[in-house]
Amino acid sequence: MSTRTRRTGGGGVVGAIKLDLQRLHGAWMELVFPRQRGRGHSVMGKWKPETPIQMVGYYSWSILGLIGLLLFYPLTVVGLGTRYYAKKLDSTRTRLGIVGVTGLAVLVWGALTVAWWAMSIMEQFDIPLDAVLAVAAASAVAVVSTALAATCTKHGGRWLTVMLAYPFAMTAIFLPPVVAALVTPALEPYVLEPSYDLAAWALDNVLVVGGVNEYLRANYQLEGAAYAAMWLGISFPLGWFLGFVVALANLVRPAE
Repeated sequence: MSTRTRRTGGGGVVGAIKLDLQRLHGAWMELVFPRQRGRGHSVMGKWKPETPIQMVGYYSWSILGLIGLLLFYPLTVVGLGTRYYAKKLDSTRTRLGIVGVTGLAVLVWGALTVAWWAMSIMEQFDIPLDAVLAVAAASAVAVVSTALAATCTKHGGRWLTVMLAYPFAMTAIFLPPVVAALVTPALEPYVLEPSYDLAAWALDNVLVVGGVNEYLRANYQLEGAAYAAMWLGISFPLGWFLGFVVALANLVRPAE
C-alpha cells in the first residue's frame, strides 16, 4: 500500500469523503485550539488538551463540530456538483466573453421570438399577438439576466458572484417560461399550474413561521404578474443558496 493511500485513508469516494471530513473538522477545531489542521507530520505535532478543563472544552467543541458536519457535509456535496457545472458555463463565458455570451442569448431567444411571430401570422396556428409580445418580453428578461450574470462573474469577486451572478442566472432560467405562459393558454398546465401547487405547498409547509402564509393569503392573489414575482422571489434565494454551497465546496476542496 502506498504512502498516499495510507495518508488519505484509502482511495476512491470513501477516501475523498474521509479527507474532506478531516479537513472540515480540523478547520473547526482550529477556530478555538491551536495546531489542529495538517499537523500529523509536523515537528510540533497536533496540540492535545492536558488539564481536565481543557479536555472538557476540547471534546465538547469536537462533538459540536461533528454534529455540524452531519448537517453541512451534504451541502458540500451539492456545492461540488454545482461548482462542476458552473465551471463548465464559466469556461464558455471565458471563451466568448460578456459580449459573446450576451450575443448568444440574443440569438437563441431572438430566434424563438421570430419563430413564435412567424407561427402567429400563419392561418393554421391560432396565436394572438399578445402571446408573441409575451415571448419577446420573456426573451428580453433572459438576455438581460444572462448579461448581468456574466458581468458579475467576470468583474466581481467571490461575494459579488454569490450575491448577484447566481441569482441572475436562476432568473434567466425561471422567469422566461413563466412570462410566456402568462398569455399562452397552451403553456398554462405545464408552467402556471405546477407553480400554483408549489406556492400552496410553500404556504402550508415553509412560510408558516411568523404567520407569513396568512399575510400573503390575505393580501395577495397568485394570478397574472404575481407568478413572475413569485419566481423572481425564488430565483434570488435559490441563487444565494447555490452560491453558498459552492463557497463551502471551495473551502473543503479549493479549486485549482
